[in-house]
Amino acid sequence: MPTHTVRLHRVLRATPERIYRAFLDAEALAKWLPPHGFTGRVHHLEAKVGGTYRMSFTNFTTGHSHTFGGRYLELVPGACIRHTDTFDDPNLPGEMQTTVSLKVVSCGTEMDIVQEGIPEVIPPEACYLGWQESLTLLAQLVEAEIPEP
Repeated sequence: MPTHTVRLHRVLRATPERIYRAFLDAEALAKWLPPHGFTGRVHHLEAKVGGTYRMSFTNFTTGHSHTFGGRYLELVPGACIRHTDTFDDPNLPGEMQTTVSLKVVSCGTEMDIVQEGIPEVIPPEACYLGWQESLTLLAQLVEAEIPEP
């Protein structure tokens, strides 16, 4: 079955540890991962190799939700997250794999994301658009330094 792959690259003004935590903290993930127009809910997240997660995105306009989840294959604190993704919807078959690589650079952290095995029915440009929106929200979360009162 044909699939798509998307690759994204960003530099964020935050430490690798802070970005890593945003990918594995359920409340943070629900805040930044849903693209514009969607809300997110994390139903389960066990951030360890072999652990699983499950979440859903809900279209704010229509109320339609789609649920997905996966398994953590590799977790290297502050450096790498690799996990699978599978949609509950039988019209979106197969297993995707997402790899997030983090590296310290002079002005923050360089982040590379590769998502492979995207079902053919999902246009790659839609994936890029969704990821761009999500990564804008991620940057707003991890780059903000809010001191305690």
